[in-house]
Amino acid sequence: MNEPVIKKYPTEIFCHAFTDTSNKAKKALEQQYCSFIKGTCVKPRKSEPHIKVGVCSLGYRGSFTKDFLPVIICPHRFREDIVFESIRKKYLSHWTNIHWVSEVTIGVGGNVDYVAVNLDQKGEIQDFLCVEFQAGGTTGSPWQAVLDLKEHGKFLSDSYNYGINWANEFMKTMMQQVYKKGKIIEVWEHKIIFVVQDIAIEYLKKYVDTSLLRPARDEDPIHLCTYKMVWQDKKWVLDFDEIVSTDLDGINRILGGADREHYPTVEDFKRNILRKGKINGIFQ
Repeated sequence: MNEPVIKKYPTEIFCHAFTDTSNKAKKALEQQYCSFIKGTCVKPRKSEPHIKVGVCSLGYRGSFTKDFLPVIICPHRFREDIVFESIRKKYLSHWTNIHWVSEVTIGVGGNVDYVAVNLDQKGEIQDFLCVEFQAGGTTGSPWQAVLDLKEHGKFLSDSYNYGINWANEFMKTMMQQVYKKGKIIEVWEHKIIFVVQDIAIEYLKKYVDTSLLRPARDEDPIHLCTYKMVWQDKKWVLDFDEIVSTDLDGINRILGGADREHYPTVEDFKRNILRKGKINGIFQ
């Protein structure tokens, strides 16, 4: 099976490429089965919670991307062996007794998706590393595309009614979590890793001040570990991309938005006011 053409429709449904017509893919669609969590998909339709949406990633072309790309919209999509293995290799190579614990409370900082723990022979914790997964989110819904695929075995459109809410997921949700949890981690003199898709960092670099994101430094408490989606062996898989890191000053810059040189001028803003006022009939 050749790499599918990506347009504005789901690229993976219940962990299978939309072009996968195997019995395994059909069974997953019928049973709403997610192989990443080894159970029923946990992404319900809001109006019908018993029905699972099942979309792991979907095609989208942002203003900062040249082509349509598969965008991960479910954090469980990151539960591939390569993620845990690359973290082990790059951060935990000196550990001798590694265990992974999920959904651990960090008190006022909320929960941490995963914590890697190094135990000694007595079962006491010698060291730990916090790991968070962050996927994208949608505006609108790709549900009609899922219905079309179920009923017709294919999509009936090249463009369904959804968008990617980049700002909400990666500026508001993720960066607030990075800041809140990063403050605690910094006091503990440990690290927290945020696992994201490479295009999330591309988005941030395009629209906000990422000048203090740098190649990973051991002394930084906040690390962003990125992965690409690549087509391999008739499916999309994650491929390690890079690690960048920063401190709380770097996160403050990101939360502050774009740097000054990208601010519009007063005259630009006045032109925007006039243009919008004319469109709305306020100015004649």
